[in-house]
Amino acid sequence: MVIERKIFRMAGMAAAILLGLFLADRTGSNVPIALAADRTVRIVSCRIEESEVVCEIEADRVPSSDDGIFYLYADEVYEDGPDGKVVGEVEAAETAEVRFPLHYNTEDSNLSRKFLVAMQRHGRMEQVSDEHYITNPEALAPYAAERMDSGIKGILPDLESVVEGDLEDLGIQQVVYNMCVDDLCADPSVPGAVSFFYNGQTWYFDEEKIRYYDDMIRTYNAMDVQVTMVLLNRGDGLFSQDLIHPRAFGASCPGYALNVEEPGATAHLKAIGAFLGQRYCGASDHGQIDNWILGNEVNARTEWWYTDSDSLDFNTNIYVKAFRIIYNEMKAVNSSFRIYNSIDQEWNRKSNPGSFLARDYLDRFNYWIRREGNIDWGLSYHPYNSPLTDPYAWNGPAKWVGSTLSTPYITMQNLDILIDYMHRPEFLNPEGEVRSISLAEIGFTSAFGEENQAASIAYGYLKAASLPDVDAFMLFRMTDHEQEMESKLYLGIKDIDGNRKLGYETYKYLGTPDDAEVKAKASEIIGMDIDQMIAEKIVWTREE
Repeated sequence: MVIERKIFRMAGMAAAILLGLFLADRTGSNVPIALAADRTVRIVSCRIEESEVVCEIEADRVPSSDDGIFYLYADEVYEDGPDGKVVGEVEAAETAEVRFPLHYNTEDSNLSRKFLVAMQRHGRMEQVSDEHYITNPEALAPYAAERMDSGIKGILPDLESVVEGDLEDLGIQQVVYNMCVDDLCADPSVPGAVSFFYNGQTWYFDEEKIRYYDDMIRTYNAMDVQVTMVLLNRGDGLFSQDLIHPRAFGASCPGYALNVEEPGATAHLKAIGAFLGQRYCGASDHGQIDNWILGNEVNARTEWWYTDSDSLDFNTNIYVKAFRIIYNEMKAVNSSFRIYNSIDQEWNRKSNPGSFLARDYLDRFNYWIRREGNIDWGLSYHPYNSPLTDPYAWNGPAKWVGSTLSTPYITMQNLDILIDYMHRPEFLNPEGEVRSISLAEIGFTSAFGEENQAASIAYGYLKAASLPDVDAFMLFRMTDHEQEMESKLYLGIKDIDGNRKLGYETYKYLGTPDDAEVKAKASEIIGMDIDQMIAEKIVWTREE
């Protein structure tokens, strides 16, 4: 995550009437579930088979119509109802199948479109099913890169530390980095612009910026370090203003919602996904990225996924549309990619009234994905202490850290709550497995003592390592940042002058055969054997 997060954090149919229901298995939640009434037809699956798409249709009751035909529409993400193209038709029945061309990498590509069934009634088309996306884009992928999975120990690096050999010294296995997609875009007027022909159009990318990422990613690959890239839309690019959502223009924020409302921007986003997927799939000399995170803490609407709407449904729906595009375009190139969403630790309490609760956002995201075709998305979660300046990862304030689903925050202390939540049947991936969970950003301040920071790092890492479903522990950050320090956020394991803190030496030995001394030191600071504390899931809290 970039710096501003810390600063901001401180300071249709008549027949398809939407019913507001509530999640049946929630306690204390008020997240509505929108279900379409009278849609007795459903698309069971949309899957790629060679150069075709096969959609399986079922109907509990076949609705009456003028001609007894199911019409299958392919809509762009910004279209609703029977507004797209008819790609197939079949006699209406309780079970039916429609096959049609995928048209991959043409102006008629169906890869990232959504599909729906309509019927002709009284001379006009009416939607009779929910939408459904292609859920196996990886069937198209020419590459299945061998992932660089070697361990969870990660960090947000800085280039100086890379040059000085800190990553090797620390035994770092993963790095996380930010990529502003708006900065990558160019047009033919930019000297040396990289051209990319996709879906019948030529797109352009800034060669200088692309080469910068090439060099950086290759450097990490050469060190056998896995790369995770966070895709941000900062709204700064001269040739990418179309990527800003129409409901986000005019705001001043570090992250804008992507534009999935307009044809040109949607086509642009598809091209970006395909370009990045092809360039960093590991099949060329540009480098290999294994993991992609779309956006940063997107439930923090006014900061990182800005629109002017305070509707949870509206914001999650446009995020899901952007996620579907990036997921399908990338996985169609390299089946080994993992694509993650991103939420913060504000589970049941929000510090900013303009944000959404992380739990509500996660539930709503999952609802839309399941409703429109389950895919293997991953969860990027940021289990910071609450407040961010709290120095004790193992002993948080009782008013903020609880042991039940009603807890205001989920931090490293009570991370088991999140893990258990992701084990629920409704959250499992299409294979019935628990999804990949990446702690893609987690840091602890040394403003109140380096010993407390070191013990927090030990506690956090060892807790993450004890949970088989956690695939990454990304420490934020390598070196203190002056702007963050103004808010007592001394999050680096090196100080502003580059001197190594106690947390550096602690992190270096964690996860190695020589970790006994740093664990003993952490246990002394905590006041209990750290291995026992984690193994027995002991959660200490304190009154303030």
